[in-house]
Amino acid sequence: MWSDRFAWVVFAFGLPGCPALAQGDLLRVELVAAQEQTVRLDLQLSGSIAATDSVQMSFRQAGRVTRVLVDEGDRVARGQELARLDSVQQDEALRVARAGLDAAQAGLSQARQASDRAEGLLARGVGTRAARDDALRVLSEAQGTLERAESTLDQARRAVQDTILRAPQDGVVTARDMAPGQIVGAAQPVLTLAVLDGLEAVFDAPDHPRLDNAMGGQVRLDTIDIDHPEMQGRVTEISPLVDPATGTVTIRVAIEDVSADTALLGAAVRGHLDIAVDRGIAVPWTALMRDGDHPAVWRVDADNRVSLVPVTIGQFTNGVVYLSDGIAPGDVVVGAGSQLLYPGRQVQKAEVLP
Repeated sequence: MWSDRFAWVVFAFGLPGCPALAQGDLLRVELVAAQEQTVRLDLQLSGSIAATDSVQMSFRQAGRVTRVLVDEGDRVARGQELARLDSVQQDEALRVARAGLDAAQAGLSQARQASDRAEGLLARGVGTRAARDDALRVLSEAQGTLERAESTLDQARRAVQDTILRAPQDGVVTARDMAPGQIVGAAQPVLTLAVLDGLEAVFDAPDHPRLDNAMGGQVRLDTIDIDHPEMQGRVTEISPLVDPATGTVTIRVAIEDVSADTALLGAAVRGHLDIAVDRGIAVPWTALMRDGDHPAVWRVDADNRVSLVPVTIGQFTNGVVYLSDGIAPGDVVVGAGSQLLYPGRQVQKAEVLP
């Protein structure tokens, strides 16, 4: 309403043929006191709902996929097996590593017994110090062999474990890029897991010089393709870079007070973002006229006479024009009825008609 936007506004039916315009000698028009106001832009965006955190999963080694146990949309639990690679080589390497560990343990046992004998013979005076030193050297080498065998066995076990892809935490599978029989490379993304700790709306917004003012601002969210109550969110991230392909900026909005519902993942959503973009002198759109090729308004002086003043338009919104130059705050301009004026014509305020 005009009362929400201006200091004072008097309404009239300032239209040609209206009886109110014919009363008295002076033309009765709508007069508006212009005020400086913050220009707020209602930015309406379309995007989709995604998990706040997502994980792209891959195998640590290359191989042939033998089993895929999940599909898109499946809920998974922490530690659950998701897929498996052919592990014939890894299993064989594990058997060899175990055999090597058994041999290293046996060699260490023999070397320890030989060292103990050499130490005992030297203590009784029937052995030599050189024999004792050789036995200690062999014992040390056996201990090193055992440590290497244990390390090799650990590596072989990890290699076998790496053929199994497990969920790092609870979540939902949002993408699957593999199938049984497919050859995948090491670190090649094969599954995307959405972690259900929170949801966010992701928008591609047009670039605007005042877009940073939206950081931390509240956003009203409405789902487009599913039936869901209106949601509220808060802007948590505005990309500092413009996508060269689309000319847009990515905005992320954390959705508040909404449980992690898998039905919302990927849903289309519309966001209403109110941002302050500038300040300007607000006048109703009915006040806008033209002076040659330039916009203008009728300004009223102390004698209620009008003069056409060129203005510079800063922003347009619904029902209101924000001017950046031409008139000052507090100037009285003509709203409805401005199309009936000429320079120097005297006007009067119209009464509020029922």
